[in-house]
Amino acid sequence: MTIRVLLIDDHDLIRGGLRGAFELDGAFEVVDEAGDLRRGMAAAMSLRPDVVVLDVNLPDGNGLDAARQLRAELPGVGIVVLTMYDDDEHLFAALEAQASAFVAKSAPTDEVLSAAKHAASSPHAFTAADLSGAMRRRMDPAKPRLSAREQEVLDLLGQGLTIPVLAKRLYISESTAKTYASKLYEKLGANNRSQALVEAVRLGLLKVPVHGR
Repeated sequence: MTIRVLLIDDHDLIRGGLRGAFELDGAFEVVDEAGDLRRGMAAAMSLRPDVVVLDVNLPDGNGLDAARQLRAELPGVGIVVLTMYDDDEHLFAALEAQASAFVAKSAPTDEVLSAAKHAASSPHAFTAADLSGAMRRRMDPAKPRLSAREQEVLDLLGQGLTIPVLAKRLYISESTAKTYASKLYEKLGANNRSQALVEAVRLGLLKVPVHGR
């Protein structure tokens, strides 16, 4: 059966890209899309889609609050939280909001499609790319909690890659790469790359030889 999907995101390009990916897959039908929560929630209540894919930050509200409302009013709907924030805090917030899946906007399109299929078939079972890692980090508070993407950035910094090269390797913008690096420095209590890498090695978060400054 065709999976009916509603898209809620305030970026036209992201909605357009998602619509194209869903329609190309063949298993989905995008029944509507919205750039804000007011219109998106109204569409959800009237169309009753199988899956709602929604952003966290929207012009008129928080997508996690909307996820809770959707779960209360449409118990069987699949809810995919799609966000630029792929840290543990947002992952667990999506879990607590009773979403079906948590996907970073930097993830491959196939991951979004897989999450939507999971949400349609098992709306009450939560999935995320690094869920097991996030659970381990929560159980070990002695170490900083790095998301899967932050760990990737740390590993590449440890290999001596510059921010521009690192950004190209991960298919993200340089500004996004700088943001990840800044978050890493903050979590590791470091002021620069060298301090961050030394601390990461000390904590056992980095297992590759450290190069560069």
